[in-house]
Amino acid sequence: MAAVGPTGSVPAVDDRAEVTALLGRPPRGRFEVVVRDAEGHPVVIRNEPLLADGTPMPTRYWLIGRAERDAVSRLEAAGGVRRAEAEVPADEVADAHRRYAAERDAVLPGDHLGPRPAGGVGGTRRGVKCLHAHYAWFLAGGDDPVGRWVDAHLEPYREPPRERRA
Repeated sequence: MAAVGPTGSVPAVDDRAEVTALLGRPPRGRFEVVVRDAEGHPVVIRNEPLLADGTPMPTRYWLIGRAERDAVSRLEAAGGVRRAEAEVPADEVADAHRRYAAERDAVLPGDHLGPRPAGGVGGTRRGVKCLHAHYAWFLAGGDDPVGRWVDAHLEPYREPPRERRA
């Protein structure tokens, strides 16, 4: 990947095409694939905090791997957000939001005077909004207690692996 500055790198052409397919639309901003599955396919992307026009990007880490995304969706549909909020201490969630925001804000250009991204994981300021965002940050190496909770509760919601079609 070719470097474009201190906030990230330009994805390879193959990554852009595969990420577009996984999102169902072209990505709106620059990103980097930070987690891949065993076959090298993107699972998590890290978005730059600003789009090219300066618009804040609300989600820094995005879970795009189809199997992972679908399993987390099934966990959410089974009441996972409420369960995570009840089982993960609120002070730990609040601390995760602060750390996530600090990491994101650290890569904002120093001369940026426009709107800034707000909130923590998934753009929220408190509580749990989206298990996908927490799990993405966790998979990318973030110290996210909700992501750990998801990881510990995800197995029953996974589907057996299917063969990929070329």
